[in-house]
Amino acid sequence: MRSQTKSSALTVAVIGGGAAGLMAAEVLSKHGFAVDIYDAMSSVGRKFLLAGKGGMNITHSEEQNLFLSRYGQQRVFLEPMLHAFGASDVRQWMTGLGFDSFVGTSGRVFPTDMKAAPLLRAWLHRLREAGVKIHVRHKWTGWNTQGALTFATPESEKIVHADAVVLALGGGSWPRLGSNGAWVSILEQQGVAVARLQAANCGFDSAWSEHFSSRFAGQPLKSAFVSFTNAQGQYHRQQGDFVVTLTGIEGSLIYALSRDLRETINAQGSVTCYLDLLAHKSAQQIEAALSKPRGSASFSSHLRKQLNLDGVKAGLLRECLSPEVFNYPQQLSLAIKSLPITLLAPRPIVEAISSAGGISFDALNADLMLHQLPNVFCAGEMLDWEAPTGGYLLTACFASGRHAALGVIKRLTQS
Repeated sequence: MRSQTKSSALTVAVIGGGAAGLMAAEVLSKHGFAVDIYDAMSSVGRKFLLAGKGGMNITHSEEQNLFLSRYGQQRVFLEPMLHAFGASDVRQWMTGLGFDSFVGTSGRVFPTDMKAAPLLRAWLHRLREAGVKIHVRHKWTGWNTQGALTFATPESEKIVHADAVVLALGGGSWPRLGSNGAWVSILEQQGVAVARLQAANCGFDSAWSEHFSSRFAGQPLKSAFVSFTNAQGQYHRQQGDFVVTLTGIEGSLIYALSRDLRETINAQGSVTCYLDLLAHKSAQQIEAALSKPRGSASFSSHLRKQLNLDGVKAGLLRECLSPEVFNYPQQLSLAIKSLPITLLAPRPIVEAISSAGGISFDALNADLMLHQLPNVFCAGEMLDWEAPTGGYLLTACFASGRHAALGVIKRLTQS
């Protein structure tokens, strides 16, 4: 790194062209720095565009304390950044780019046209107008012996000198979009503490029989209640939608619970969830219905007639219970209210929406600069935090990118 100076020619290399990197570049360019963005892919903002597939959920409208609680134990580190640039700031930022937003029925915030591509195009245009240079097909490979940045490009290795660096390379999910976690070994070689990257907002494997998975994979369960006790003895019960897959379960309800499910599996080897198949009925009501004479009707027909239990719900009963239970209405009624499903492992990180783990906050100062590497700052999913879907991921990426940029400004302009 070059020595610190107050010259207007101060240069910053932003490595990674996702939400965090682009926000860092915007803040830095506004303060008069010469900013170059480097990205390994052929275009920037690829995961940003993916987040907009089916509707660009950019942030969430819920009240601040509940919003901050979505970040779990890492809230303490992210809270100052999110206070400085939270959901309302994201909406104002969008307005500044010419895009209004609205709050959906779930409290999620979307651009009025629901699309990510026009927003990204306007953002990139503004960055280029501000003098930000974007270099694609530049894969970061670390530093050379002189401390300069090194990049592999289609033509040759490129050497870059900069006064400061913002690393915003993403986590380990979606490697085909550039977030492959290849940076982990580079930083670990420099003595930076990195928590193992793991799947977040992901599905989980169970031990379905071939008969069940072949018949019911892809079948949804709507407004289901799932409960479990995590490794710390904390009880969780939440309602939502999920889908049976060939190997287990996934969907918005499971994503929302994925942090505690994954950590319980890490601690115990598996986790047993309990599914309430008839939340609107009590066990006593279910037992009374099951105890009615069924005559010559099959048990499947009896379940369907008395309780409207058929399809994937009836299939889950057969899959998860021993045949003997079906002979005892009281036992079966309790099982319908609390059907045990054992989850064995999260799906691979390459299938996950996001990742957990990353650079430990202990490896960073309050301005997100690495203790081991002065003038190197980090932002976005590279950091050791996670959040559910619903706009929380993007908001924290924006906020941490902005925070890292302000750290650079403070570092390079201090006396």
